[in-house]
Amino acid sequence: MSGFVAPFVDLQHLRQWIGRESVQTDLVSEDLARKYHATFNHQGMAPRQGEIVPRLGHFCLAQPVAPTAGLGADGHPPLGRFLPPVPLPRRMWAGGAINFHGDLRVGDTVRRTSRIQDIMLKDGSSGCLCFVTVTHQIEANGVVVVEDRQDIVYRGPAAPNGVAKTPLPAERGVHWRKMKAESPLLFRYSALTFNTHRIHYDRRYAMEAEGYPGLVIHGPMQAALLCDYAAEVRGAPPRRFSFRSLSPLYDHDTFTLNARESGSALTLWTAREGGPISMKAEASW
Repeated sequence: MSGFVAPFVDLQHLRQWIGRESVQTDLVSEDLARKYHATFNHQGMAPRQGEIVPRLGHFCLAQPVAPTAGLGADGHPPLGRFLPPVPLPRRMWAGGAINFHGDLRVGDTVRRTSRIQDIMLKDGSSGCLCFVTVTHQIEANGVVVVEDRQDIVYRGPAAPNGVAKTPLPAERGVHWRKMKAESPLLFRYSALTFNTHRIHYDRRYAMEAEGYPGLVIHGPMQAALLCDYAAEVRGAPPRRFSFRSLSPLYDHDTFTLNARESGSALTLWTAREGGPISMKAEASW
């Protein structure tokens, strides 16, 4: 952080949130499994009682619930309770790393224990960045099934006249599939994850308040698409999966899911046509 000065972000105060925990419970219902199955156009029958649900389906479970009247201008629940009160207006899910110790099944009772692991500041090309690391431990019927590290990044407002660098276009994977994520898919995923961040469904807000050219495709939804693609390519779901967001995708973009062998693992990525890598992921078995 040499040469980095951000007097409006009190890191010492924010770091008091390290160690805070939140515990939520949920049920892997047939209704949720059916809706998740339909949202992603999975083939065959949706999982029924006792059957395995797809990897990263846990993103839909035990999410925090806040009254609508208490949501902030961006649609998020207010900060300062579990998550620290970072005074930067734009929040994104930057990436994560997940270890799967078993499978979630329809009918499981789930307990999610979330903990603030770390908080740090960095000097990015667009200014001050604040990273909050949250760990989630997912138990099903008292047994730890998933360990999940979530990286959240907070940024300042979009620069009105900023000159963006033109990144190199992404390569096409050995395995690839073209797709498009339009507003109905974004709406459904927001509903499944109880995510009220307005950049995913309120076009005017996304463009005028946060400076995006369209609705933003969820980072965790891209991760779920890549994880499903990894399972399809290898014929089995991965035991470990990590991902990092590098650039946004929007609802008007046609993009590709890509994969290539990387030793015993798979390297995966999303990219819009002619554009840079949006999300990069690693899957291993």
